[in-house]
Amino acid sequence: MTIYVGNIPYSMKETEIQKLFSDFGNVVSVKVITDKFTKRSKGYAFVEMEDDSQAQSAIDALNGSEVQGRSLKVSKANPRKEPK
Repeated sequence: MTIYVGNIPYSMKETEIQKLFSDFGNVVSVKVITDKFTKRSKGYAFVEMEDDSQAQSAIDALNGSEVQGRSLKVSKANPRKEPK
C-alpha cells in the first residue's frame, strides 16, 4: 500500500520518514516530492509499505501526530491519474 504523508517539515529527509514508519512494519520505499527546479521539498512524501494492515496501522497512528512542530496528514494515497 502507498501512503500519502502531507505537511512534513521541509527539512525532513527520506531516512527520517522511513524510521518513523518502520515502527509499524516493513517500509518498501520513501519518496519526498521535491521541486524540479529548486530541489527543495514540497512538504509531502509517499511511503510504500509491504503489508496493508501495517500501513493502515501507521495511517491510524501517525495522522494528526506532530513532527517538528507540524501536524502530519497521513492517508492512503490515491492512484495516480494517467494523462489523457
